[in-house]
Amino acid sequence: MDLQLEGKRVLITGASKGIGLAAALAFAREGASPTLVGRDPVALRAAADAVSAQTGMPAACVALDLGHADAPRELLRQAGPVDILVNNAGAVPGGALDQVDDERWLAGWELKVHGYIRLARLYYPLMREAGAGVIANVIGMAGSAPRADYICGAAANASLIAFTRALGGEAPLHGVRVFGLNPSRTRTDRVLTLARQRAQARWGDESRWQETLSGLPFGRLMEPGEVADMLAFCASPRAGYLSGTVIDLDGGEQYAG
Repeated sequence: MDLQLEGKRVLITGASKGIGLAAALAFAREGASPTLVGRDPVALRAAADAVSAQTGMPAACVALDLGHADAPRELLRQAGPVDILVNNAGAVPGGALDQVDDERWLAGWELKVHGYIRLARLYYPLMREAGAGVIANVIGMAGSAPRADYICGAAANASLIAFTRALGGEAPLHGVRVFGLNPSRTRTDRVLTLARQRAQARWGDESRWQETLSGLPFGRLMEPGEVADMLAFCASPRAGYLSGTVIDLDGGEQYAG
């Protein structure tokens, strides 16, 4: 299936590894031109080189910490306008209410919640003026299926779900689409980190992290490429009526007995 993404400019945050890197590969394979954004310039350059080598499409990169309030305007200065914005950066800490102090809570929200909102606040008006564009928010299942041992992330994701639905309801009036994906546990470094935090919160022993990954749908973690393929399709003209929707991509886990 031709996703009609050839020549589209795609900006992907948190793109040096995991879902972000997989998304860059997925879009590039469809002929889009990805710009990768991340904090680590060395890892980011390696990721961009990998995208170019594997797809034959040039991949640009911008090294920025999107947890800073002035980062979005610098990003726009370096990357310019885009057709598709993929908000994916974030590192919200795990732990129960009494295990996440104010400093860690605020830092996690600054990057993910406020980071997503700032970039939307910057790029949405440009897309609205152009009469076209897509904003895709990679959020997370904790917003739909909250857990007390990941309360900071659950609250962050729930707020982004509401933000996505609200903006996505208005966006079609201007020819723009806004949607979200809620991936469940995916085979990334981030999942391993959260599993260790959850084991520490539950049992005071992070070495028991594997016990927190039981009962997975299909007996496995989701692959980053599966999330990326859904992103590419939903951001493409093939899904041109999709806006204001946040898709739970969890293999049916929330409904399992």
